[in-house]
Amino acid sequence: MSASKVVGMAAVLRGKVRSVVSVSRGLSTQQQPGSLESPPGSQLPAERRHRKDPRGCSVLLFPGQGSQFVGMGRGLTKYPNVKEMFSAAQKILGYDLLSLCLEGPEEELMKTVHCQPAVFVTSLAAVEKLQHENPKAIETCVAAAGFSVGEFAALVFAGAMTFSEALYAVKVRAEAMQEASELVPSGMLSVIGRPQAQYKYACLQAKEHCKSLGIQEPVCSVANYLFPDGRVIAGHQQALDFLQQNSQRLQFLRTKPLPVSGAFHTELMASATEPLREVLRQVEVRRPEISVYSNVDGKRYMSESHMRRQLVRQLVSPVKWEQTLHEIYERTQGESFPQTYEVGPGKQLGATLQKCNRKASQSYSYVDVTTH
Repeated sequence: MSASKVVGMAAVLRGKVRSVVSVSRGLSTQQQPGSLESPPGSQLPAERRHRKDPRGCSVLLFPGQGSQFVGMGRGLTKYPNVKEMFSAAQKILGYDLLSLCLEGPEEELMKTVHCQPAVFVTSLAAVEKLQHENPKAIETCVAAAGFSVGEFAALVFAGAMTFSEALYAVKVRAEAMQEASELVPSGMLSVIGRPQAQYKYACLQAKEHCKSLGIQEPVCSVANYLFPDGRVIAGHQQALDFLQQNSQRLQFLRTKPLPVSGAFHTELMASATEPLREVLRQVEVRRPEISVYSNVDGKRYMSESHMRRQLVRQLVSPVKWEQTLHEIYERTQGESFPQTYEVGPGKQLGATLQKCNRKASQSYSYVDVTTH
């Protein structure tokens, strides 16, 4: 389905999946200042631009690729709008996404082209559950962040994109990333290092090894900053093999290949940038109603053009998740932390939050996507 058709369809589908957009959350810049202050570009009167009590606020975190599993969404279909969301997804994607989430097969769900839309829709379905069971968590939300593809779900939740148009952009993004992955053997490696580990030096050594094998312009770089001493390194497969074989010398405590098809968030995704840039030109993008943080630099999105630029840059830039969490939860000593909800499959973001900020993680909850 072309972008123009999806843009036209969006008006039809918007009413059916309305509660995943900001209007139904009752949020506006006048009612809920973004972050713990006012949102970017806000024109609130000076007396309204006060800091809110963090204990009465919430933050939503949206997971990314790798969190998917067969059966996710099983506990969500009874909630309002969820079946309509999956029905809309079937029209846009051209296949039965709900059946794939609930029943697999796993090897199909794990494919980049399928798991990115699956995580996106399941995460926004989890928002519907949270809205039904704890509407205050939605009404008092002041900030959101998403890991990689989760950033699109965060932007939909914040009213910056419509569900239908964002899902189409995710579809194009996933297909382009899959195609880029097939150009050269590549992958991603989860690494837990000692405090003295030098990740950039390790990547440089791995690239030199690749050159000795005759690989021109080898790629090996940090793709995800997860938590202190926790990284994901991505690049040519030969570089990752070198890192695993020399892990002890490089001060790595543990290395584990990730079940993904390519070296996401590195230069090897360069061919995927133009398809995403083109689709983002065609869909409507608005300034978020709450603070949403970019993976590229951990900073808040400031404008429509800023969002379009950063979402494209994200494909070839590391996900700075650790830096994002510091930006969201930084506060003076003794100040309280907001309630944090992970909306989507898996609990990885909660585990990461605990490693980055133990006190903030004490106010963390997970919205289960499997049980009733």
